[in-house]
Amino acid sequence: MFEGFASRTIAVPFGNLFAAIGGTGPPLVLLHGYPQTHRCWHAVVEDLARHFTIVAFDLPGYGASDKPPADASLQPYTKRAMANAIVSAMTSLGYERFAVAGHDRGGRVAYRMALDHPERVTKVAVLDIVPTIETFERLDRQNGVGSFHWFFLALDSDLPQRMIAADPDLWLDRMAPAWAGPNFAFNAEAMEAYRRAFRDPAVIAATCADYRAGATIDSQDDLADRGTRKIAAPLLTLWGKGRLRKPWDFLEIWRGWADDVQGVVLDCGHFLPEEKPEEVARRFIAFFS
Repeated sequence: MFEGFASRTIAVPFGNLFAAIGGTGPPLVLLHGYPQTHRCWHAVVEDLARHFTIVAFDLPGYGASDKPPADASLQPYTKRAMANAIVSAMTSLGYERFAVAGHDRGGRVAYRMALDHPERVTKVAVLDIVPTIETFERLDRQNGVGSFHWFFLALDSDLPQRMIAADPDLWLDRMAPAWAGPNFAFNAEAMEAYRRAFRDPAVIAATCADYRAGATIDSQDDLADRGTRKIAAPLLTLWGKGRLRKPWDFLEIWRGWADDVQGVVLDCGHFLPEEKPEEVARRFIAFFS
């Protein structure tokens, strides 16, 4: 995985971020989702690295990045704080302008980055998400069971951490396949990397803080922006048919948040970069080139 990529540890205001860097061409930041690490891009980076300089981060609190305890305002796990950390890291690497693609939680960091740092982000792709406040407003009986973790992980107590820490492998092995498409099997090496990361109680605590931020500060930030400003960069949205049964018009929703939107649904579950890597790579190359 990530053959020929360099591993970097980059100082940012809260600590250090891990990044795998490789390829040639204009910079493209890749941000993973829950409950994964940068390795979720393992099946697309070889194709993408022929066209772009790939900087694949572990988000704050995830993987090999630092995992400081959340403070009272849930820093550094708000999407604004995560976006600021990525921008700081890219500055340290010498990149003033760059494109960004994010899946799941990484997509939430990506669109927040495009809103808060329009002078830095050239293009943005968001995979299998709509803005956080839009998701909360649409969760109902039909799709709430499949997305129960949005509320469970956001509980303002140590209960989610304690329950997951009792058997983190079981949590991952039950939840990840439930969000994937039928008949999909995760790459064994990637899945073991996800398990290994989640055996660290600090990762469990940090990822719960990520979801608490989503239910509170991130949603408030979205409400402050909705209808008052839009993403200036061209935006690509890809989403899967999935098992979570979200019958939403992703294009219509994103057109309320960005002026230049394109996208398409893929015949897969939630984990697009791993379930449909060839199609994701092809669409990224066409969009970001």
